[in-house]
Amino acid sequence: MTFAARVRYWLPLLPLLGLLAASYWLNQQVLPEPPQPDSNKRHDPDAIVENFSATKLNAQGTPSFIMAAKKMLHYPDDNSTMLEAPHITLLPAGQPAMHATAQRGVVSRNGDEVLLHDNVEISREANAQHDALTVRTDYLHILPEQNLADTDHAVTIIEARNIVQAVGMKMDNNKRTLKLLSQVRSEHAPIKP
Repeated sequence: MTFAARVRYWLPLLPLLGLLAASYWLNQQVLPEPPQPDSNKRHDPDAIVENFSATKLNAQGTPSFIMAAKKMLHYPDDNSTMLEAPHITLLPAGQPAMHATAQRGVVSRNGDEVLLHDNVEISREANAQHDALTVRTDYLHILPEQNLADTDHAVTIIEARNIVQAVGMKMDNNKRTLKLLSQVRSEHAPIKP
């Protein structure tokens, strides 16, 4: 078969191939574009700080609140701040320091609340009037400006020879009060003679 014979053989198919290509091109023009991911809905950190520490001073210029963490991540979409291995210290004037640690934490968008999660431990240093105190729970809500902390989870409180277990707690470090909310059980170990 000669070249001319081959061309005559394929010539009737050329308009059909042209029509097929034009149909495909038109179809691509009328299809809606695939949705693009909205970067405003992404939850990616805009700041990551390792070995973070911040100190807040009171009106007299002395430290009143220290927040430290192994890692801090700030998310701009909801203005949240996540803490890895946070350590919070409240330093009320004339009172023993209170320390709170956990595996993770969240700081509210205004910075006025801190939520601690997983293996939370609060410790109050001893002074002349009070023994050292340790509180363990798995969740704690702290209002640092007001020196308040609360939880609705199970708590274990250890002070000197006393062990108290309860569900729910409200702690006011200004008034030096600790209110247990429910299912309170206490165990006291007497001094051995």
